[in-house]
Parts: sequence; structure tokens; C-alpha cells
Amino acid sequence: MANKAPNDPSLHIAFDDDKLFLTRDSKTKIFVDFAEGANAHRQKFGGGKNQAIAKAVGLNKVDLSKSSLKVFDATAGMGKDAFVLASLGCEVTLVERQQPIYALLVDGFRRAKTSTHLPWFEERMSLIHAPAQQALTQAISNKQDVDVVYLDPMFPHREKSAAVKKDMALFQTFVGTDDDADELLPSAITLAKKRVVVKRPDYAPFLNTQQPSTQIKTKKNRFDVYVNAAMV
Repeated sequence: MANKAPNDPSLHIAFDDDKLFLTRDSKTKIFVDFAEGANAHRQKFGGGKNQAIAKAVGLNKVDLSKSSLKVFDATAGMGKDAFVLASLGCEVTLVERQQPIYALLVDGFRRAKTSTHLPWFEERMSLIHAPAQQALTQAISNKQDVDVVYLDPMFPHREKSAAVKKDMALFQTFVGTDDDADELLPSAITLAKKRVVVKRPDYAPFLNTQQPSTQIKTKKNRFDVYVNAAMV
């Protein structure tokens, strides 16, 4: 089966080898695979709670054996960061608004739930198809129990296209950028009991021009942390 992408008529969704994938030329393929590949490798060798993202959400300050940390990932994309947090013990709600990307996530969830390597997957990972602002507003209205809201909005690559990984360049060609990202921060801060974490390229401005409480920096990215309450 195939479905043409809206931003480029050469982009399409296809299904082969038990995987749903996005492609332009059938050579570079984007698909979600939690049980194998890069996600599985990162789960095993990524550094556990010492990873920057784990520190950013506060995993180094909580005892997950006593209570879970509920994370609301409002801009899930391919679900890579959500999977890392879930593999470390968080309960993660993923929100994705783009229908084809949501379909890739559903397909990835399908295979992950049957994997013997991920017995915890179904308990810790859940998926919503909705615009981020709508999902945040609904969660606030429902008084959903959320410790951390995680935002990783798409931002234009500063590098020339040749310097960007082919799969990432293809992904951004398909989904574009999140021009409404600034609007998400106030709702995220309202929803999160403990903190909001915003992942940004090192050169990107603060979301909504709002100074974070603290930052955790990596080689090319940073995590802006907006603290509402202590992680206890």
C-alpha cells in the first residue's frame, strides 16, 4: 500500500518485510523499530540514567521502585526519546499529530508489544493521535497526572542538507517545522507537576523566549528545564 506525502509528491508510505516505512526512492527508509536497531542499541548501551535526557527529566532524583515518573511527550516524532525514558522506567504518553508518522508509531508499537525483549513496553508506552496543543489542553482539562512534559519541536537545520543524516533530512522534508511550538510552553508548564523539558539545537532560541530554570547541554543539543516543583 502507498500514501503520497503532502509536502513532496515523491514521498510515500509503503509496507514491506513486516514494516511500515516512509521513503522517496525505496533506498532511504524511515520506520519505527523499538525492538531492534538503533533504539535497542541505545537502550542497552546508551548510558542509562547518566544520559542527558534522563538527568533533564529528573530520573537521577527519583526512586522508580517506589513510584513511577509520568512523562507526557507532546511532540513524539519517531518516539526515540520516549522509548529511552520508558526503558529507564518512566510511564510515557506519546502525542503525534502527523497522520503518516502516527501510522509509523502504531506499526512500531505493534511489533514491540510482541517482542520478548520488551516485556514492559505495553505498560509504559501509550500513544495519542492529536495536535500537541489539543492534547495538552485536554490533559489539563482532565486533570491528568503528569510529572514531566517533554517537548522536542522540529526546528530548521542550520547545517547544509549534505551534513544532515539522510533519514533526518527526509523526515523533516516530510513533516516540516513546528511553527506553533512557542504556544506549547505555557500549556506544558500548566500541566506538568514537576517540570517541563524542552530539547533544542544548541543554536536555537529559548522556546517562547522564556528563560529556563536550568540547562543540560550536549555536543549539539541542549535540554532547557523549567522547574515547577522538586523531584521528590
